[in-house]
Amino acid sequence: MQPIRDNARVLTASLVGTAVEYYDFLIYATAAALFFGDLFFPTWSAASRPLLSFATFGVAFLARPLGGMFFGHFGDRVGRKSTLVASLLLMGGSTLGIAFLPSYAQAEAWGIGWIAPVLLCLLRFGQGLGLGGEWTGAALLAVENAPKGWEVRFGAAPQVGVPIGVIAANGMFLLLGMFLSPAQMADWGWRVPFLASAVLVGIGLWVRLRIGETPEFQQALDREAPVAVPVSALARRHLGAMVAGSAVVVTCFAIFYLATAYALAQGTGPLHFARQSFLGLQMLANAFLGLGVVTAATLADRYSARRVLAAGMAVAVPMGMMFGPGLGSGSLALAGLTLCAMMFFMGFTNAPLGSWLARLFPVHLRYTGVAFAFNVGGVIGGALTPFAAQAMSGAGLASYAGWLASLAGVVSLLGIRWARAEQQVYSPIRSR
Repeated sequence: MQPIRDNARVLTASLVGTAVEYYDFLIYATAAALFFGDLFFPTWSAASRPLLSFATFGVAFLARPLGGMFFGHFGDRVGRKSTLVASLLLMGGSTLGIAFLPSYAQAEAWGIGWIAPVLLCLLRFGQGLGLGGEWTGAALLAVENAPKGWEVRFGAAPQVGVPIGVIAANGMFLLLGMFLSPAQMADWGWRVPFLASAVLVGIGLWVRLRIGETPEFQQALDREAPVAVPVSALARRHLGAMVAGSAVVVTCFAIFYLATAYALAQGTGPLHFARQSFLGLQMLANAFLGLGVVTAATLADRYSARRVLAAGMAVAVPMGMMFGPGLGSGSLALAGLTLCAMMFFMGFTNAPLGSWLARLFPVHLRYTGVAFAFNVGGVIGGALTPFAAQAMSGAGLASYAGWLASLAGVVSLLGIRWARAEQQVYSPIRSR
């Protein structure tokens, strides 16, 4: 009974923490798409406000590699558990701070209107730093505790937390929209989801403080002292794996933020879908993401993480080409079908990542290596994609915005091929 209880605790800690993190991250994406342009950049033109709002969204992705290096350094020297707790605290504290920010108009009444967007960017940077170490630690916590033959399914636990966090974030805005007027939402209602994050962070901390260090990392410490500067050792010995891993991550982020932040801005803006209907549609699509993650993880433990990843990247190419016409069809049903399909197949680019990336690096450098690959790929796929898609939409090219996911799929396929030449398998993660 004890192993079962321990495994359940590890999986819960991995899943719950990531759900909290993505709740925090996605309430920002939703608020950025719906409110932040008018609240923090009212002096700019109406066309510029969405771009500036998405630019602040991208600030976190610039912070993520720095957070990955910072938390990766301590994750490889101190341990997975302590690093996970610290990353959750930073992310949660930054999210709570956003709830108390003055808008540009409120700050302007004090003669310092510029301070509002500056503070927004600083807190968004803090969110990115925290998330830079979060996913990696959660994935390694699960993978390094996985029984033989269950590596991908354990490693996919954080990914199951992603749709849970997204559904909770969209659900919060959906419920608020049912009881508050648009004016109330823009005035103060948007702050409520950021305040609620404090409760969720408390739950995540309670779960994570009840787990121990991973046995694989503890065994590595028993064999040799931690590396003084993990990132330096990685650059000397595993640079190819770091670059290849980053390329493979790109598609996952590109699909996710096209189907969430960008699609929400388009659906409730130029496409004129009702906000409540479109939020409900995105909640349904994220349920399909959860189904895709479970399906892909099961297949990957049977056939191999690399094959399932490659299949997901290959499908992303035609799916990206269909995304723009499907979303812009004018039919809510067809737009919903497009989003559900995108999110389901995103599960194939997402579920095997934890175990596949972990196999690229030795235990004593793994936290830093995986954090680097995941977060650099996130900058390319997550920060640049919605900004570029929004710019394409402004230029009348919205029907081609999904081609960004197609391009990402090609980049990731090349990354998988490159990684196969670079890859070494580090025990006890099972060789495929």
